[in-house]
Amino acid sequence: MKKLFLTTIVALTVASCTSRLGNTSKIGKHQASVTGTQWVLADDVANKPTLLIEQNKISGNAGCNNYFSEVTIDTSAGNFSTKNIGSTRKMCNNMTAETSYLSVLPEVNKYVVTETTLELYKDNLLLLKFNKQ
Repeated sequence: MKKLFLTTIVALTVASCTSRLGNTSKIGKHQASVTGTQWVLADDVANKPTLLIEQNKISGNAGCNNYFSEVTIDTSAGNFSTKNIGSTRKMCNNMTAETSYLSVLPEVNKYVVTETTLELYKDNLLLLKFNKQ
């Protein structure tokens, strides 16, 4: 009985550890196109940033200001990179979340997409997670 109990605990532990890895096994593999989709940041922050992906460009609201950037997306390898990020210059009460968001976005080099989520990575490190809007 003890062996059965121990075996069950070990099996549940291994299963829970592998499910916590999320989509890391899909990084660097073929991904669906995300062109023409709109996303909202999944984190629990006020004034959640949004992301609209169009052909060769992204735009959205970073929490206070609107932003825009060129984007290169390679679906065959799941690559995602931005350059020349610009934004409007309004001052809002709390700019911390916006500043963090806009500083992390240029670090992204990979993406993993499902029907309802978009995860942006730097190599194997998850930086941003979005829900489909």
